[in-house]
Amino acid sequence: MFVNTSHNKIIYFLIIIIVLITCDRIAAKASPQATFLKLGNGVTLVHQEISTAAVASVDVWVKAGSTSDPEQLLGMAHFLEHMIFKGTDLIAPGEFDLLIESEGGISNAATSNDYAHYKFTVDASRFAITMPYLGQMLLHAKIDEDELEQERLVVLEELRQAIDDPDWLAYQHLIETAYGSHPYSRPVLGTEESVSKITASQMCDYHRAHYRPENMTVAIAGAVSREEAIKVVDAAFASNTFDRNIDIFQKNCVISVEDILTAPTLRRHKIRLPRLHQSRLNLAWVGPSVANLEDAIQLELISAILTEGRSARLVQELLEGFGWVQDIASSFAVQQQTGLFTISAYLEEDYLEPVENKIIQQVTDLLNNPISEAELNKAKRSLCNQFIFALESPSQLASFLGYHSLLGCETLCTDWSNTYCEIIRKVQPSGLQSLVKKYLSPENYVITYVVPESVRD
Repeated sequence: MFVNTSHNKIIYFLIIIIVLITCDRIAAKASPQATFLKLGNGVTLVHQEISTAAVASVDVWVKAGSTSDPEQLLGMAHFLEHMIFKGTDLIAPGEFDLLIESEGGISNAATSNDYAHYKFTVDASRFAITMPYLGQMLLHAKIDEDELEQERLVVLEELRQAIDDPDWLAYQHLIETAYGSHPYSRPVLGTEESVSKITASQMCDYHRAHYRPENMTVAIAGAVSREEAIKVVDAAFASNTFDRNIDIFQKNCVISVEDILTAPTLRRHKIRLPRLHQSRLNLAWVGPSVANLEDAIQLELISAILTEGRSARLVQELLEGFGWVQDIASSFAVQQQTGLFTISAYLEEDYLEPVENKIIQQVTDLLNNPISEAELNKAKRSLCNQFIFALESPSQLASFLGYHSLLGCETLCTDWSNTYCEIIRKVQPSGLQSLVKKYLSPENYVITYVVPESVRD
């Protein structure tokens, strides 16, 4: 047990000072601002030089996520992400991975609602050699029929593993309930039926429609100069023969995403799953889109106040106090369209309704009673420190810059070390109340329960 002596107080304050100094030093490793510009080939480049780093981290973001899947071919964007690594007429399948691994680097890729992204980290001296490989793979993916049939088995197995994961099912159930017919409700992986129907010809059409330089953002962080970044990326994504006129596929097959989604009324659903040992509670409100970036960032303060650390309100009450939950967390991530502010908990079925009630009580308290300056300032410090530490490596920074550049957050990207914390620090107690009132209505949320099949009502 921690004893609050004067000696321990001194140590505590020294730790706080060290943390703050460390954050300043991490931010100081990078030059004051990132470069954000549109290249002649159509690619958006965001670049942050970190001269003290020995590596170069590259993150390429493509506006081709699940929201652009043809309605009858869900999972197309994710399937194509796999096929990109099968190479081109000039790059053999697996050649890019071999190049990265032989240099001691790492690479990965992912697909979500708004994007597909591809990243690698290599020694900075190998950046100019590696970047052209990824650029040409993205622009000129071969999509061979035999390779597609082999990779289809991999994609279907990934889908089956997801379906067997109760947390994946719980989240999918939540977004389907919250978003309804909105494209964000779609499973990024698609369905077995839709993935099984995708042909090489259809994927080629989709690739040509969406994998255009003007739909791509390239983020670079590390020991690469601005001049080198521009030169290499400009060359890597140059293509005199690239067809910029294929838009029939986009017009005929892609479902348009609404500009803004009206928040749903209160809805509660329960599903039962076999082989489940612990229930899940997922509660969500529809939040702002990137068009309201400051609101989106400031919602993270509410998340910190409710569930960040042992002294957070819901942790103190539901985990440390009543012991009704085994774990509880909340989050909000900005998206192109409306995001979800979620609160999730692991618990026994008997506590589902009591926990829901306590969550709503705490949100109502934030709505009706101004938060103390001390509690608010603690949340601000926590978020700002987490933000800096989360971007400590070039790879983390490249991902942050790439994603937010894709969303059009130029100011946040160019002055990332200051802008985020300035948005957080300016929130006052009354502003926090307004934020809760605007987005977290106690009468207007979605909640889903996932419970063991063996337990009966």
